Amino acid sequence: MPYKEKEIEKKYYTIGEVADELKVATSLIRFWESEFDNIKPKKNRKGNRQFTKEDLQNVKLIYHLVKEKGYTLQGARNYIANGGTDDSDKMEVIEKLNALRNFLVEIRQQL
Repeated sequence: MPYKEKEIEKKYYTIGEVADELKVATSLIRFWESEFDNIKPKKNRKGNRQFTKEDLQNVKLIYHLVKEKGYTLQGARNYIANGGTDDSDKMEVIEKLNALRNFLVEIRQQL
């Protein structure tokens, strides 16, 4: 059985990495940070934001609600405040399916 290297999991993400993942401007991430209480990235000595995996998931949830489902900011705030987790579970499944699809496309291209 071939040895597979263990993937290194990042502890913190920069605002640029978060923005690139969602294909949005960094200014939108900073705006959402000011609008939503569940996005609280740490800041290093230089003042650069350091997003945790939980922060990243929260930003993805807000993106999903606002950009994909068409919620207003207040509507998204209310949804999150009322414990709306159904969409975050669905989002996780969608992400895994997209990753699987990309993997299969890559394999097909190698054949």
